[in-house]
Amino acid sequence: MSAQPHDVAAPAQGWVASAILWGAAGIGGLVLLAAAALWFHFGTAVFFEMIAAGVSACF
Repeated sequence: MSAQPHDVAAPAQGWVASAILWGAAGIGGLVLLAAAALWFHFGTAVFFEMIAAGVSACF
């Protein structure tokens, strides 16, 4: 049984998808870490005021 060209390319596509998934998870983790750091540094009231000011500036 011989390997078809589409069978050979499948592992490379799986690797790229996995790399994109891990990259997105890493960026999401960094965003959560930054939010937690701001929360502990400024406190909850100031943190929520900064979020509200950012949202109101966008709209």
